[in-house]
Amino acid sequence: MYGKAFAPEYQGALTTLSVNSSLTDVLAAGTEQLRAAERAGKPGEAARSGLAVAEAHRRLGRVEEADRAWKASYRAARRAGDVAAMAWALWSGGTLARQRGAFRLARRLLQLAADLGERGGDVVVRGYSLAGLAETGRIQGDYEAVGRLHEQLLAEARRRGEARHTVWALEGIAQMHRNIGKYDTAYALFEEAAEIAARADDRRGHAWALRGLADVVSVRDGDTERALDLLSEAETMCRAMRLSSALAYNHKMRGNVLYRAGRYAEARALYEQALAEFREMSEPRGEALSRLGLAKSLARLGRDRGETAAELADLAGTLERIGLQHARAMVARAHEELGIPADTRAMEAAR
Repeated sequence: MYGKAFAPEYQGALTTLSVNSSLTDVLAAGTEQLRAAERAGKPGEAARSGLAVAEAHRRLGRVEEADRAWKASYRAARRAGDVAAMAWALWSGGTLARQRGAFRLARRLLQLAADLGERGGDVVVRGYSLAGLAETGRIQGDYEAVGRLHEQLLAEARRRGEARHTVWALEGIAQMHRNIGKYDTAYALFEEAAEIAARADDRRGHAWALRGLADVVSVRDGDTERALDLLSEAETMCRAMRLSSALAYNHKMRGNVLYRAGRYAEARALYEQALAEFREMSEPRGEALSRLGLAKSLARLGRDRGETAAELADLAGTLERIGLQHARAMVARAHEELGIPADTRAMEAAR
């Protein structure tokens, strides 16, 4: 049985905050507690309040503010001699690095966080940090290396009855199955994640699970309207909590669904919207994927073939620089789908 989802990153005086609290409310409460802790000369409390501030900024897409906040949280934790709080700050920094596409830095910070979590006796931050490492590898397409870690973390979360972490692990494993074409398995895992998240009142996890279900329903069943309905339900949750990144990925997925349905003009508008959102929050992976969808939509709407080929060549280089191992395959599929030969010289020049 799973209990109600909770947010362990909201600590100290902020433990009353819910996993579903609006990020603007989290930011306001965290900033107030941080200032009070600094005035009172309590670095330990400042570190834990600062963690909530860093996470609120990160999830709102304010990357520079998030970067300053997690580093300040780490410095305060170090002054307090609080090893577990140091680990949480490094986890936040590693998660931000992954969001920004700095995967090497993300792995380094998350491994340090896991090590400090173990040293500080905080099993939760250790688990979150290992999960971050697993997610980083999954995003890069290194499924063989991180698949077992996902399964291990899922087993641990189930054993402890941690709904939020169980949902995260199920969604990660589901995404890997979806990406290799095992749609039925992916659907079942996303469905289980959605059910657990709903029972545990984990709206963020529920929104991501609905997005995954919409993707599978679209690509496997061709059921465009049901996919759009699932995305609309998820979008309502994202807007209520001000989940900027999740909302942008929702819009990109809506573009994918419309593109698959041959509704290219509508898809183009959604990709353009998602692209602007990702650029505003400096999220290069989402930006590049939105550009890819936009390039394909524009090609279907009559864009010059040479311009499309040049765009795809530039995207191939961008995706590889970000560190996505499956970048070449993604762009190759786009060339094949559109019937546009790849300009290998341009692709090499863009790397």
